[in-house]
Amino acid sequence: MPDLNPDLVNQLLRERRSLYPAQYTGEPVDDAIIKEMLENANWAPTHRLTEPWRFVVFSGEGLKKLAGFQSELYKEVSTREGKFDQGKFEKLATKPMLASHIIAIGMARDPKASVPEQEELASVAMAVQNMYLTAAANNIGCYWGSGGVTYYEEAKPFFGLGPNDKLMGFLYVGNINKEKWPKGRRKSIDDKVTWVG
Repeated sequence: MPDLNPDLVNQLLRERRSLYPAQYTGEPVDDAIIKEMLENANWAPTHRLTEPWRFVVFSGEGLKKLAGFQSELYKEVSTREGKFDQGKFEKLATKPMLASHIIAIGMARDPKASVPEQEELASVAMAVQNMYLTAAANNIGCYWGSGGVTYYEEAKPFFGLGPNDKLMGFLYVGNINKEKWPKGRRKSIDDKVTWVG
C-alpha cells in the first residue's frame, strides 16, 4: 500500500461540490483531465469485476449533437404524451453548450455474472464519485444531472446501451471561477449513525 496522506484525502472528500453549468466560465477543460477522470472511474469497486460503467463523452461539435438529440427526443415523447413544454425543449437544446464536456453515464448489465442490479448501479455511482473527486482535485466543476431524456427507453441506443442497461444521467464538466468555490453544507454525522458495540 502506498504512503497516502489522510489529511489530503479528507480535504478532497470534503471540498468536492456539485457545480452547475451556469457557473462555468466557458473556457474548455483540457482533454487530459477528462481522460484522467475516466481512468479513475475505471478503478471503482465492482462485484465480480463486471465493470458495468459505460461512458460517452461529448465535447465541441458533439455537444450540439447531444443537444439536438435530447431536445428532439423530448419533443417527440412529450408531444405523444400531451406534456410538451416549449421552455423545457429550449433548455435541452441550449444547456449542453454551457459545458466544456458532458459525459453520459450508463450501466451495462452482464447477463453471465448474475450480480444484483443494485450492486451494478452502486458501482457506476462510485465510478462517478471517482470522476467528481478527480475534477475537484483539478479545480474543475462537475454536476451529475438525471433529468431530460435520462429515463426514456428510446434514448438508450444513442448512448450504446441495450434494453437491459440503464442510462443514469449526465456529468456536466466545466472550468469555474476558483474564487467562487462554494462552502459545503452538511448536517452532523451524529444524526445519521447508530453505533452498536
